[in-house]
Amino acid sequence: MNIAVCVKQVVTRDWPLRVNETAEWVRDNDASFEMNEPDAYALEEALRLKEQHGGEVVVCVAGPPRVTQVIREALARGADRAIHVKHEQFAFADANVVASSLATAMLPEQFDLVLTGLQSNDQGFGQTGVILAERLGLPHATIVMEVDAGGVNGLRVKRELEGGWFQWVSMPTPALLTIQSGINQLRYATLKGIMAAKRKEVRSVEPEELQPAGQHIVRLYVPEKEKATRFIEGGPEAASHELVRLLREEARVL
Repeated sequence: MNIAVCVKQVVTRDWPLRVNETAEWVRDNDASFEMNEPDAYALEEALRLKEQHGGEVVVCVAGPPRVTQVIREALARGADRAIHVKHEQFAFADANVVASSLATAMLPEQFDLVLTGLQSNDQGFGQTGVILAERLGLPHATIVMEVDAGGVNGLRVKRELEGGWFQWVSMPTPALLTIQSGINQLRYATLKGIMAAKRKEVRSVEPEELQPAGQHIVRLYVPEKEKATRFIEGGPEAASHELVRLLREEARVL
């Protein structure tokens, strides 16, 4: 089974966000970066499927030259090789631009299964995997919590729904799945894996032109925190009725 895993590099969660001069993105020139958490779970699931069924795992990353950090990390964890779709604009591009460029680089490979994280920690749209499936012409399932690839007729996947409900779906391969965080227990790179990653193939692809952006960030800002103390006057009965009214009509928690 030949599996592709799409991975994104994002700023670390404890890095203090600072909006740039145009108020369209963050100032990340001095930021520290890490692998997007849902993508790390997708990578782990791909490695487990490879251990069960054989084949190879190929990491696909769209981003500027600095994303070699997460490429090497993925290779050190056990991926066999990588595809780096290289462009500076991918650092802040929308899902349509990223998915279209990834699809162009991935189409010649003819993967049996494509895995992505459910969403990214920075933008959180949850669109890249779905758009990529459309660009590749693959059936897809989202918010996947379990993957069974042992059947002769394709996959059985467990999807997380709302309200604590789950859904089992049977689907043919090739297919694309967006993976929910917590689907498995993450492994970490060993010293042997880190050394082996230096010898693994990384194919660089530079797109001739990018798809036009489907969306534009008008303004990025840090929400202001506001809080105030309000005293309710009157006797116990009147105050209790006023408190219930405020909770119901203004706070809207009842």
